[in-house]
Amino acid sequence: MRRTDRLFDIIQILRDGKLHKAKDIAERLEVSVRTIYRDMDTLVASGIPVEGERGVGYLVREQISLPPLTLTPQELEALNLGMAIVAEAADPELKSAADSLASKIDAVLPEKTIAEADAWKFAVYPFADAARGFSQMPVLRAAIKARQKLHLAYRRVDGTLTERVIRPLHMEYWGRVWTLTGWCEMREDFRVFRVDLIEIAKALPELFVDEPGKRLEDYDPTSGPTKTADQ
Repeated sequence: MRRTDRLFDIIQILRDGKLHKAKDIAERLEVSVRTIYRDMDTLVASGIPVEGERGVGYLVREQISLPPLTLTPQELEALNLGMAIVAEAADPELKSAADSLASKIDAVLPEKTIAEADAWKFAVYPFADAARGFSQMPVLRAAIKARQKLHLAYRRVDGTLTERVIRPLHMEYWGRVWTLTGWCEMREDFRVFRVDLIEIAKALPELFVDEPGKRLEDYDPTSGPTKTADQ
């Protein structure tokens, strides 16, 4: 398993708000406890609100939220994409400018959201390919708003390409990784998709209406392990 995928899995485990011991997470992901300790340090440095310590356990008390302040969510999204591109550039002046911009943003964001300016840097957080997902954002947002079904071509973490028809319900931001929660018609259950692994998102002419058990308010990530599109 790639480290990027393992970090994502750890976030999904912690999102239920319960205390999880490093030993239990390590056994579940089939890695060493030392590896989990290093991963937790990375998540904390990246702005994920992980609380806890070695020997006790870890939890996430609240989901990450970026209030608009003087920026709209769309503006923050565009800014995030730009920083992702600049972070991969070879020009040292552009990288320096990205660092300066990160510091200015950090100065006005709530401490609970982004603890340090370094949390904005892709050098800290290893989801370097997350920018790929931004190309799908307009279609996903529009489908959620219009209550329009989507046909997805999704590259699972093992490399397998799977196709799904879903009811898109909600998007969340996890430190430069966006996730899409929806009702999967193939699995007949809720599923969480990593936006950066969506290769094709096509809006279908079919609209959907609220049905008990398939609505966002029916989805409870704290009731058990979050099911991703790999399940």
